[in-house]
Amino acid sequence: MMAVAAAQKNREMFAIKKSYSIENGYPSRRRSLVDDARFETIVVKQTKQSVLEEARQKANEDESLESCVLQAQGENPSQEKIEFENNENIEIPHDEVEEFEVENLESERNYIEDQQENGSIDDFGLTEDEVVLQNAVSDSPDAENELIRAALVVRLKDGMSSLGRILKAIENYHGIVLHLESRPSQDEGMQHDILIKLDMTRVNILQLIRSLRQSASFAGINLLSEDNISVKAPWFPKHASELDSCNHLMTKYEPELDMNHPGFADKVYRQRRKEIAEIAFGYKFGDPIPRISYTDVENKTWRSVFRTVLDLMPKHACMEYRLVFKKLQDEKIFVEDRIPQLEEMSAFLRRNTGFTLRPAAGLLTARDFLASLAFRIFQSTQYVRHVNSPYHTPEPDCIHELLGHMPLLADPSFAQFSQEIGLASLGASDEEIEKLSTVYWFTVEFGLCKEQGKIKAYGAGLLSSYGELLHAISEKPEHRAFEPASTAVQPYQDQNYQPIYYVAESFEDAKEKFRRWVSTMSRPFEVRFNPHTERVEVLDSIDKLESVITQLNTEILHLNNAVQKLKRPF
Repeated sequence: MMAVAAAQKNREMFAIKKSYSIENGYPSRRRSLVDDARFETIVVKQTKQSVLEEARQKANEDESLESCVLQAQGENPSQEKIEFENNENIEIPHDEVEEFEVENLESERNYIEDQQENGSIDDFGLTEDEVVLQNAVSDSPDAENELIRAALVVRLKDGMSSLGRILKAIENYHGIVLHLESRPSQDEGMQHDILIKLDMTRVNILQLIRSLRQSASFAGINLLSEDNISVKAPWFPKHASELDSCNHLMTKYEPELDMNHPGFADKVYRQRRKEIAEIAFGYKFGDPIPRISYTDVENKTWRSVFRTVLDLMPKHACMEYRLVFKKLQDEKIFVEDRIPQLEEMSAFLRRNTGFTLRPAAGLLTARDFLASLAFRIFQSTQYVRHVNSPYHTPEPDCIHELLGHMPLLADPSFAQFSQEIGLASLGASDEEIEKLSTVYWFTVEFGLCKEQGKIKAYGAGLLSSYGELLHAISEKPEHRAFEPASTAVQPYQDQNYQPIYYVAESFEDAKEKFRRWVSTMSRPFEVRFNPHTERVEVLDSIDKLESVITQLNTEILHLNNAVQKLKRPF
């Protein structure tokens, strides 16, 4: 599907290529998911601006060259424009134009206003949509002439008389109008906003947009979507195997880059980190998780942290964490004399909640890390923090992942909450990824919950760091009730312990509040994870919805039968 190809090309074109460093504008010295998301938003905007300016300049040069060639051949390059500018009105049957309420185009209107605020719309140049489409088809000669279904919004200055010229232009470019809507414009100096859905070849639709821009009667022409998929919507994986495509966005954290890193002066440690990172980079979907032969020093570091967690857990960890921790001990996965292998931990998670693990060389971009959760896959590092700093690590190591995250990923309710954060991230805007990352940070990493009137910890960052754990449950910080809308915009403190922590009534309460908040996000479609196919499905058509309803009806039938059997007398 060419729309998907366009989205994938868009991802490649705007990929993060800068290192996550203060020199490149990273907001802090310590890496975190929240600061990663903020940095990525800034860099993507800068990259987009650069790419768009370059494409617009090239388009102007190409247009000037084409004009010179036509003049040399004795042709009039403006003939089509002159013919198009003709003020002759074309009578349009009334049933072809549907007047509609303002809200019917509110999303398109918001889109246009957002693009104007961001400087993305330039009626004398290419918009981001067109640049993405042009780049998406550049490698495929057949793609230019493929018939696509697209949506355009045209803003009229001169009233409905201009609509006839738009329809004539569409006819000239061999397009077929499928749907036409109009509404009075709310912008000063504008008469109407027109939404047109049409079938046309990709090359012709780009020429149509350029042609319409030459008329002073139109204040804006914007391509909204192709085949019901926004060409600017961030690409996201539909199957776990596509997480392999995210490796080029994976960021290595190299201790020699930061003088404050505990392993900065340790050449042996830096080499060890490099070796383990290369193993993770070589991993592909379906491979067995590589086994790491941990050294005596690394196992000693694990033992120090493990014993500390054992001491603090009974009093300060939530009940769900304690129950799973006990199961891990009973199955001899959690023992103090050796670091568990990711393969055995992944098998344990699969048996309990369907979550699995995937080795990661280091910190992923915020978008890619959250996306993996949608498939019930947790990206876990395999390297170990430096022995000189056993109770603190500047980036997540396997001790943090194993002792902090794994126990609760084996709890069904918490696993569902984690997956829902991942599903919400698919196709979300950069700004929404920032908010989701912040919610993740203050819940999965540093969350607190109530248990029999007492405050307990469930955040992985707390459970694997005894210093901040004791601070979080003390009376020093402020404890606020978890509300996703306010949590999502809470500034994160990266130099010291957090001054504010969010307390959930329960995991179920947190999930319900999160679901309500996610429903207000701008993503124009809904997604679901199909556990049978292990694919993420985009619910953007009646057929897909009917298929889901059929599956749900079958499940309800089985549940109803089970209830009836339980009610039978002995």
